[in-house]
Amino acid sequence: MAKTKTIPTGSSVLKFIKSVPDEQKQKDSFALVDIMKNLSGFEPVMWGPGIIGFGSYHYKYASGREGDAPLVAFSPRKTAFSLYLTSDFEKRGELLKQFGKHTTAKACIYFKKLEDIQIPVLEKMIESSLSARKSKV
Repeated sequence: MAKTKTIPTGSSVLKFIKSVPDEQKQKDSFALVDIMKNLSGFEPVMWGPGIIGFGSYHYKYASGREGDAPLVAFSPRKTAFSLYLTSDFEKRGELLKQFGKHTTAKACIYFKKLEDIQIPVLEKMIESSLSARKSKV
């Protein structure tokens, strides 16, 4: 069975964000850290080389594969931010309609910059995702 690569690394979140070449993406990353830290109650932790996660939960699939993952997370990728929330939180579709400029794929939500989205809707989505994830543990 393949080993999971997305695990807490102990690397510096601050150093990682400062290494992002785009200055606006750095500013947006610091703002996202504040939002997710305040809503989750967890400090940011690097998961793998490029994901900033908050809190963690243990999962186990029917196949027997298991591991740990962040409760909520994001990554400042080159072309867009990747937002990692559970895909089955309450009113997800309704909230995404109000979210602003974004695209989705499976559980990920992508947006280019914070000014393209509605921060109050982002906060509601994070809260809903946290509630959904915690209710399953």
